[in-house]
Amino acid sequence: MSAIKQTQFIEKYAPLWQKFEAWLDYQELSRWQKRSKKKPVEKPDDIDFPHVYRQICHHFALANSRMYSPVLVDKLNKLVVRGHQKMYSTRTNFWHDMLAFIVSGFPALVRQEWKLVSLAAALFYVPFIITIIVLQFYPDLVYSIMDGDTLRSLERMYDPDLHERFGRKRESDSDLYMFGFYIQHNIGIDFKMFAGGLLFGIGALFFLIFNGVFLGAAFGYMTHIGYIDTFWGFVVGHGAFELNAMVLSGAAGLKLAQALIQPGRKSRVRALIDNGKVAVKIMYGVVLMSLIAAFLEAFWSSTVMPVTIKYIVGAILWTLVGAYFYFLGRAPKAA
Repeated sequence: MSAIKQTQFIEKYAPLWQKFEAWLDYQELSRWQKRSKKKPVEKPDDIDFPHVYRQICHHFALANSRMYSPVLVDKLNKLVVRGHQKMYSTRTNFWHDMLAFIVSGFPALVRQEWKLVSLAAALFYVPFIITIIVLQFYPDLVYSIMDGDTLRSLERMYDPDLHERFGRKRESDSDLYMFGFYIQHNIGIDFKMFAGGLLFGIGALFFLIFNGVFLGAAFGYMTHIGYIDTFWGFVVGHGAFELNAMVLSGAAGLKLAQALIQPGRKSRVRALIDNGKVAVKIMYGVVLMSLIAAFLEAFWSSTVMPVTIKYIVGAILWTLVGAYFYFLGRAPKAA
């Protein structure tokens, strides 16, 4: 009777064991072996590793408790041990996976979602640029966007006759404090745009356009009153990361809205879960960009040096950000 149960047990679960073993074998190959043209290796079907591993552990426990054949128990034990080693190595490869995401995954994902990214960029940068230009001809319109106290505060911050350090009246030993402040401020704005997508995109649209107009008013007003080098020299470096992080967080919010507005054949819940996975990955990159922006704003932008150097560094940083999203993460062309 036990032999019959064992046979049925093997027939029922052997395909899963074989699939799990084939997946482990492939994972243990080196990168070069996986890409070898001389000895091509067929990639097995993907599996839900944690779920399947738990099933294998359960099968091992059952086989052991029912005293099935030592050969079967030993085979399952080896699968459990290999699965445990894989799970442990997966956890230790966290930094490797993060680096891979930064180097290739994030820019590839942004290109994949180029339609939403382009829409978010238009919603932010078009009002931003238009506001800057309009204020050069109609400067009084700035009072429709900002109150007098905010404008006077901007003037004090960037008045070249009042401060040796641009952006804030502070000493260098408070840069670390400002770094924390900028992190909180930047990421707070980014997550408002992201969460705004859950309101069928209305929140994301509002924050993209509002921040475009508001920041455009600040840029336009400071340009109009002649604080060009103090203001533009301060923002040009970290702006490459901060402004584009806003755009991408808006795109992530629009990705959520897309699931609610155009779920296709999926239910809205299923579409929101699927799109949410993509949007959250975009936000991983957004947080990193905001951290870089905060670091530059606290420790670089406020330093005293010839403004020409700041413009040059700013141009380099904008170029690097553009090149990063355009070139990195592309699959190698087939020979």
